[in-house]
Amino acid sequence: MRRLIHLTLSPPSRVARLMLGEKRLSFDPSASEDPHAHLPVFVDLDGTRCTGLWAVIDHLEGTYPERALVPEDPAIRAETLRWFDWAMGPLGERATRKILYEKAAQRFTGAPTIGAPDMNVVRQGREALKAVLPVIGKAAEANGNLVARDCLLADLAVAAHLSALDYFGEVPWTEYPAAGEWYLRIKSRPSFRSLLADRLPGQPPVANYAELDF
Repeated sequence: MRRLIHLTLSPPSRVARLMLGEKRLSFDPSASEDPHAHLPVFVDLDGTRCTGLWAVIDHLEGTYPERALVPEDPAIRAETLRWFDWAMGPLGERATRKILYEKAAQRFTGAPTIGAPDMNVVRQGREALKAVLPVIGKAAEANGNLVARDCLLADLAVAAHLSALDYFGEVPWTEYPAAGEWYLRIKSRPSFRSLLADRLPGQPPVANYAELDF
């Protein structure tokens, strides 16, 4: 059986889980006991071990190309990777981490330190998030999804971040309906089911986290 060692609310781990779901590959998810490990780690049927998200992406796209998430078309590929880079860089640094690291336990996120929640940091993250939701909505309205009509790595990467924040009800969907409609489409995909089933001990999700209509 394939294995994926991951952290429940870590966006890189969530991207890997979504990719495996999109490619319809069965796997055994194993929650890591070390929040500082270089995750996710994917172990394929032949024993190939991929450490880190880029290694997992490269392996899955090269070994299981029948559901391409990074297309060959140069323009679409470039835009897909641009969105992916933005999600795993600026979006994560300015919004996701500032909220997630303050609200969730370290063992679920890989946060570098443990301390009392700093609401000033959370507020900074919320403002950064509000600034990007219109951009997400505008792209989805223009293209069907963020880059093209098909769901690609770009969509999975951004949705991985927003889903982790949505666990705590931190995304103001009603204020940004275009982004909300896009997320609802992605959230309704079969690959998302395992994420919607996530439950942290002592920290249940908000009521609409797993709902497919909000």
